[in-house]
Amino acid sequence: MNNKISIFDTTLRDGDQSPGFQFFPSEKLVMARQLAKLGVDVIEAGFAGSSKGDYEAIKKVAEEVGTKDGPVICSLCRTVEKDIEFAAKAVERAYKPRIHTFIATSDIHIERKFKKDRNWVLETAQKSVALAKKYVDEVEFCCEDFGRTDLDFAVVVAETAIGAGAGIINLADTVGYLYPDESEFRVKYVIERINKKGLYPVFSVHNHNDLGMATANTIMGIKAGASQVHVTVNGIGERAGNASLEEVVVAMNLKQLGKCNIYEKYIKETSNLCSEFTGVGISKNKAIVGENAFSHEAGIHADGIQKDPSTYEILSPEKLGCERRIIFGVRSGRNGLKWKYGTLGFSFDEGTFEKIFESFKEFGDTHKIVRDTDLIRIASGYKQFS
Repeated sequence: MNNKISIFDTTLRDGDQSPGFQFFPSEKLVMARQLAKLGVDVIEAGFAGSSKGDYEAIKKVAEEVGTKDGPVICSLCRTVEKDIEFAAKAVERAYKPRIHTFIATSDIHIERKFKKDRNWVLETAQKSVALAKKYVDEVEFCCEDFGRTDLDFAVVVAETAIGAGAGIINLADTVGYLYPDESEFRVKYVIERINKKGLYPVFSVHNHNDLGMATANTIMGIKAGASQVHVTVNGIGERAGNASLEEVVVAMNLKQLGKCNIYEKYIKETSNLCSEFTGVGISKNKAIVGENAFSHEAGIHADGIQKDPSTYEILSPEKLGCERRIIFGVRSGRNGLKWKYGTLGFSFDEGTFEKIFESFKEFGDTHKIVRDTDLIRIASGYKQFS
C-alpha cells in the first residue's frame, strides 16, 4: 500500500447543495475545523460566486482553517471570469489556496445546455484555467458529466486544461451514470492516454450515488490510477448524494488500496456533527456510521461476537469511534435470552428455561418488539427465583 490518496472533501460545497442541508457560515467554520482534525487534504469550502454568504464563509474558512499545517482550501467556480475572480479572492488568505473550475464535456450538455460546440468548450477551458492560474498555484479542472462524455474528447479537454496550467484533472460522474467496471475503464483510459503524452497531472474522481454506485465507482477510480477522490461526510450531496467519505476511506484502508491522512478514530464524531448541522439523521443501516452498523441481534451472530468479534465484524468499531451493541430481540437465541433475563434479575433451571424459551419464540413470531414487561409476563407461572 504505497500509493498516497488525497481526500478532497466537498461536504461544504456539494453536500451543502442538497435541498434543506445548507450549512450556515458559522457552521461551515466549525465543520471545516472538524474536517481538518479528521485529516482531509482538501476542503472545498463552497461556491464563492453563488452568494455573498458563501463567499464570506469560504473567506473565513481560508483565514482560520487554511493554515500552514492545515488542508488546502478550495472554492468551486464555473469557467466564467467573474466566478473565477470571486473564487480567487475567497481563498486568497489560505496558506494553500486552490481554484476548482469546471465545464460540462458531454455532448448532451454541450448541445442542449450550452447550445455550443466542442471547440467552444476547449477554448473556454483553456482561457478559464489560464486565468485561474494567475491567481493561485493549484488549479483543478473538472470535466463535468464525464460519465457520458466521449472518451477521446475527454482526453483532448484534459490535455488542453493541463496545457493552460491545471495540475489536477477531476473526472466527474455528475449524474451517477456509471457502473464500477465502466468507471474503472473510462478513468484508466484517460489517465493512460494523457500519461503517454508525457503529461502527469494528479487525476481525481467525483462520483454521485444516483444508482447507489458512488462508493464502488470511487474505489474503482483508485484502482484505475486516480490519486485524489472527492467525498462527503455521510455521503450527502445533490440528489442521492456523493461518495461517502467514511465508506471510501475505510474500504480503501481495509483492502490496502492506498493510504491517506484520515484519522479513523474521528469518523463517527465527524459524522455526528454533520448530521447535527444538516438536521438530517443518519440512517440506522448506513455503512460504518449507522446505529446498526455494529449492532447484533440474531442469536448466532451475538453468540459469535461475544466469543470473538472477528466472527461477524470485519472492522473494529472502537477504531472508528463507534460502539458495538448486542441487541436483545425476537431473533435472539438461547444465550441471548439467558443474558437478558440475567439483567432483569432472573435465573432458571435448564428445564424451566427451555419452556420459557419456547414461549418466548411463540411470542416473537407475532410481535416485532419484545419489552421487558413481556419477558416478565412470559416467565410468570414458571418456577423462578431472583
